Amino acid sequence: MSAVYRLPAFSTRFLPIWKRNFLVWKKLAVASVLGNIADPLITLIAFGYGLGSLLQTVDGIPYIQFLASGSICMSVMMAASFEALYSAFSRMHVQKTWEALLNAPIALDDVVLAEMLWAATKALFSGIAILMVIFLLGIGLHPQVLVVPPLLFLIGMTFASLGLIVNALAKGYDFFTYYFTLALTPMVFLSGVYYPTSQLPPWLQIFANILPLGAAVRLIRPLLLGNWPATPLTDVAVLLVYCIGSFYLATILTRRRLLK
Repeated sequence: MSAVYRLPAFSTRFLPIWKRNFLVWKKLAVASVLGNIADPLITLIAFGYGLGSLLQTVDGIPYIQFLASGSICMSVMMAASFEALYSAFSRMHVQKTWEALLNAPIALDDVVLAEMLWAATKALFSGIAILMVIFLLGIGLHPQVLVVPPLLFLIGMTFASLGLIVNALAKGYDFFTYYFTLALTPMVFLSGVYYPTSQLPPWLQIFANILPLGAAVRLIRPLLLGNWPATPLTDVAVLLVYCIGSFYLATILTRRRLLK
């Protein structure tokens, strides 16, 4: 098997890279978190209370609670994607940080792993910040919510891995617009964030059921409502398949780009 296609090989050398990204982020932590939660928070307030005053319940759930439990998944998706795209691309292509790291005894696989885990960590921070806001609204105050943070991290890993695929292919920042417009935005509307997927045509429901954001919403929403997911193993499996498969593909494409 070609070295480009071999399975990723990891070591603990990814930890200093993760720490480096964390220390850089910590200088602007407050602004970063506020920036990541601003859009879902505005959506939650505008739609939750505006549209919620007209649409009292969805599937027997108050609309503000229905929307809140979907918005946190959307926020984690966006935060992980932004970090794996714009920030990672800056470090890889513009600032040449990755090239500098590779002059040390660090493998490219460790760099890609560190970027994925850091994007997931940053997404988790944003998810927890929104979770605190949801608590202030009296939503999600159930024991089941203790399971939410680990799942948010898995969701972050999944979308970070997907983002790193696009990062490896991008020639410039403008390339990311296609990913957000053609992949992430449609996924938001097909995954049950704003309305139940049961309202979609049957053929589209089948497609929606295999989307990673749809699996995320099916896991998180019941937990925030004090219930347990109906198909937790299936939904976790969907996220793991996307996460592992996308990370492997991202590693291959990054090797082809940087180790020519």
